[in-house]
Amino acid sequence: MELTFGITGASGAIYAKRTLQLLAASGVVETINLIMSGTAATVAQVELGVNLRNPALHEINDWLGLEPESRLIRYWRLDNMAAKPSSGSYKQAGMMIVPCSMGTIGAIASGAGTNLIHRAADVTLKEGRRLVLVPRETPYNSIHLENMLRLSHAGARILPASPGFYHRPTSIEDLVDHLCYRILDQFDIPHSKRTQWTGE
Repeated sequence: MELTFGITGASGAIYAKRTLQLLAASGVVETINLIMSGTAATVAQVELGVNLRNPALHEINDWLGLEPESRLIRYWRLDNMAAKPSSGSYKQAGMMIVPCSMGTIGAIASGAGTNLIHRAADVTLKEGRRLVLVPRETPYNSIHLENMLRLSHAGARILPASPGFYHRPTSIEDLVDHLCYRILDQFDIPHSKRTQWTGE
């Protein structure tokens, strides 16, 4: 399986890191086309203490705990509108944006994208592929809600960063994993079932 993975400037860089790690460990994902906004790098610096501005591939692999020579990640610059994920003729399973800022949601919803994340998401929708957006914002105003509804009507999956508690989490990591497992579920990607509801 091949996916495009966008990281934008909403709070929640930990969700991006953990989801990427789970994708890498899944055994079914062969290629991840990674695109990050400039603001995403700023948020990652603030929240995780990592410098992801214009990163080399080995720096991304190190951040994710992958082998230095791993080719799982393909990193594409935000301004590279000729990158593979920008074309519908380039076949892949779909795209996820984790976390997804409201500015990115607005750009995709309007069809007026200006960078590779916007373009790749637009391509994903027009080709009828799975697009999963993980907003991390609160509260939502009416513009946010209208944009998310518009994208839902267009076929996107809106998966807010709202972890459950029925698995009795005891750490932040437990809460993060719960949400990331739900993201993987949207593509039927295997993972631990320890947070899955099994009934009373």
